[in-house]
Amino acid sequence: MSKIFCIGFQKTGTTSLGVAFERLGYKVCGVYHELLPDLCKGDLDKIKEIVREYEVCKDNPWPVLYRQLDQYFPGSKFVLTLRDEETWINSVVNHFDSKPSDMIRYIYGVPFPSGNETLFLERYRKHNEEVKAYFKNRPGDLLIIDLEKEDVWNKLCPFLQIPIPSFPFPHANKGAYTKAGKWSQYIWKRVRARWRDFMNNE
Repeated sequence: MSKIFCIGFQKTGTTSLGVAFERLGYKVCGVYHELLPDLCKGDLDKIKEIVREYEVCKDNPWPVLYRQLDQYFPGSKFVLTLRDEETWINSVVNHFDSKPSDMIRYIYGVPFPSGNETLFLERYRKHNEEVKAYFKNRPGDLLIIDLEKEDVWNKLCPFLQIPIPSFPFPHANKGAYTKAGKWSQYIWKRVRARWRDFMNNE
């Protein structure tokens, strides 16, 4: 069975896309840190085992494995999500800050984005350019889309040859990692905590 691989980098709407596929009835695989030790050794055998269990894969490390995934699962569809560069890097820094991550190091060569914005942007651009070049003569296999600027269902569904659903496209995490979004989350958590305390004391 053909697969769908979402190969846009994190913070380009991968969470929204994953939620959308789940609501469409697909079995979705997200970030898979357990693969990292094997990937660092160059062992890609587990990729096949894991992907066979799912219909859609998104988030790390799947974007940087698109060549191998294309080879292992011929006939699959690939979705490259893009985002305005400034918005993207701000979101990445706000989300990951200076917290070290082995997965981030594997993809970008450094463990966190704070202070490494130029390196992250260069890697982001290089990835997008390489994906476009790789699928240059195969337009039917790659969909390039900006979830913030385009009518997602009207591009995604024809690409996958599925009906357009009646519910709106789910924009998850919108603003969650901006400063305003973080403040809103903080306030909402405090409100819920106060409400729980109130109910427990009733």
